[in-house]
Amino acid sequence: MKAAIYTKYGKPEVVTVTEIDKPVPKDNEVLVKVYASTVNRTDCGFRSAEYFISRFWSGLFKPKYKTLGCEFAGQIEAVGKQVTSWKVGDRIFGFNDTKFGGHAEYMTLNETDAFARIPDSFTYTEAAPLTEGAHYALCNIRTAKIKSGQHVLVYGATGAIGSAAVKLLKYFGANVTAVCNTPNVELVKSLGAGTVIDYLKDDFTKVNQTFDFVFDSVGKSSFGQCKPLLKKNGVYISTELGKHSENIFLALFTPIFCSKRVLFPMPSICQKDVEFLKELAENGQFKPVIDRKYRLEQIVEAHKYVDTGQKTGNVIITVQK
Repeated sequence: MKAAIYTKYGKPEVVTVTEIDKPVPKDNEVLVKVYASTVNRTDCGFRSAEYFISRFWSGLFKPKYKTLGCEFAGQIEAVGKQVTSWKVGDRIFGFNDTKFGGHAEYMTLNETDAFARIPDSFTYTEAAPLTEGAHYALCNIRTAKIKSGQHVLVYGATGAIGSAAVKLLKYFGANVTAVCNTPNVELVKSLGAGTVIDYLKDDFTKVNQTFDFVFDSVGKSSFGQCKPLLKKNGVYISTELGKHSENIFLALFTPIFCSKRVLFPMPSICQKDVEFLKELAENGQFKPVIDRKYRLEQIVEAHKYVDTGQKTGNVIITVQK
């Protein structure tokens, strides 16, 4: 089968498309024929190992699992003899940042991994990006304990995480102020933001309002910048470690000593979370933003584009025709 593999950490060019053996499912696994995947910040982060700490999960000196692709959508082609929850022909989507595998024509999953059946009205390319940005956003929203009526600022509202955060916050009843660039103002309004700040025209830190939660979904701000925007007992969360990994240290000390806190949750996802996202998708309350599509053979170009940090929503990889 065809697969995009990488055997060392580095720039997009370390990824190559080649032929490898088709996996065989174990007794408690399903074999999935992958139709679509994405290239996202998770994939690029593990590929580059820019944050050395990621190597404690992916392999200290070289990648433990050679095929990236944490998001996937496909059809179950075979099931192990102990599998009871799934059957051949099920259309499924999900997320796996342990073994990855979505950048290949076939992958295996444990039957209890984080995946669910695709909503009937969704194509594979529409279902593939349902989980990566959304589960990061959901984890942070839950950590901040956002309630209906609270005010939230989302910085970087056009990425996979930020756009999902706006939609999810709207679902939970929050009042959303979003920060994005000029070309995407109308898009972000359509996602549910009540107020949109164009950072090319205005400094979001000068806004005449305070918030219960400031969520930096692209990791380009700092707690120092955003602290004046927080209400008493307000929460700041960034998706990045911050300068000199400051967000880790601030998350340890601000909840103890300060009324305005930094939190740094470790994201996780399970089948229940994927089922929740499926329900939102089925009800028309969440549909991921798609920027552009590449074929599996164009995987390097996809990585290069995501590395620019300029994508709007999600970048799709079509694996099968």
